[in-house]
Amino acid sequence: MNSPTPANARISIIGAGPGGLTCARILQQHGIPVTVYDRDPDADSRNQGGSLDLHEEDGQLALREAGLLEEFFALARFEGQEMRRMDSAGRVLAHHLPDEGERVSPEIDRGQLRDLLLRSLAAGTVQWGHTLESVSGPADGPRTLTFTDGTAAEADLVIGADGAFSRVRAAVSPATPRYVGVGFLEAWFDDMDDAHPELSELVGRGSAHAADGERGLFAQRNSGGHMRVYIMRRVPVDWLAANGLRPEDTEGIRAHLLREYAAWSPRLRQMISDNDGAYVDRPLFALPVPHTWEHSPSVTLLGDAAHLMPPLGVGVNLAMLDAAELALALVDSSTIDDAVRSYEKSMLPRSAETAQMLEHGAEFLLAVPDPDDVEPFGHAQH
Repeated sequence: MNSPTPANARISIIGAGPGGLTCARILQQHGIPVTVYDRDPDADSRNQGGSLDLHEEDGQLALREAGLLEEFFALARFEGQEMRRMDSAGRVLAHHLPDEGERVSPEIDRGQLRDLLLRSLAAGTVQWGHTLESVSGPADGPRTLTFTDGTAAEADLVIGADGAFSRVRAAVSPATPRYVGVGFLEAWFDDMDDAHPELSELVGRGSAHAADGERGLFAQRNSGGHMRVYIMRRVPVDWLAANGLRPEDTEGIRAHLLREYAAWSPRLRQMISDNDGAYVDRPLFALPVPHTWEHSPSVTLLGDAAHLMPPLGVGVNLAMLDAAELALALVDSSTIDDAVRSYEKSMLPRSAETAQMLEHGAEFLLAVPDPDDVEPFGHAQH
């Protein structure tokens, strides 16, 4: 069949994360209809994760194209650009303090960013409670989206913005994420200034990173007096079960971790011992490098679905840049096929280059910080 014009096409985005929503927003600004499907039952059904730093050259650029940059600045935490690097004894090796008016990479909670994007969309754009099971149909379209509840929809273009374990990816690529050998354990802290004053002083207004070559800690301030800590270690993916632990065994996990970090500064060990609530196990996965696929005129990918990498501050930024470029390609092209070709011509080489640079990035998270490198390395994104 002939590829339809974007204005007359049925465009479906799978995934209501920052990438998918940015793409939908820009399309709607230009009068192109789009539907977003997401597996969450509603917008508030789960915590959206920690803090993000949006960079001028990608995340902020995408928000400018979406007409939302000033609203982002009104929500952003510019003080969150502060970054401290420490050794395992708690000595500060490097300290980045943002200049007055610095807008290089201000922070925003992932949930706040999602809400900003959701508010900008036409009512009913996001169809909640739709977990994708499969994408079928001929390569030149139309495609059939089958959902786990038994419903289905047809689309002339399916955009996979559904993250690390994308269901859309299988329609164009056999690649699956692999465990990189490093795991995160997420810990939450509430009411930092009153309940955790020592940690509040230690971390500062932004983020703090410490490592000894085998393990590390990464703390990031969130809005509302909250903080998240990522306890980073080189472990098997099944380390909990291998040590006779269960995810809900908070005290057992805490005791295990404190033994592993026994040589660390007591102040830093508070990031392990003083958390409010349970830990969340988050093993790190990445796609093969480079990850490419044979062009399809009816399916494409963006963000982690296209190029899952270690969490070094680029994931959401690249997803939003992908989203903006894809949306603008659809605006400027005469057919869906032409738009997808144009988008992938720039996205695939860019993501391959970045992925090659970050291929062993998980090891960097555990490396002893370099005192001569004072720029923030990015923030863990989940």
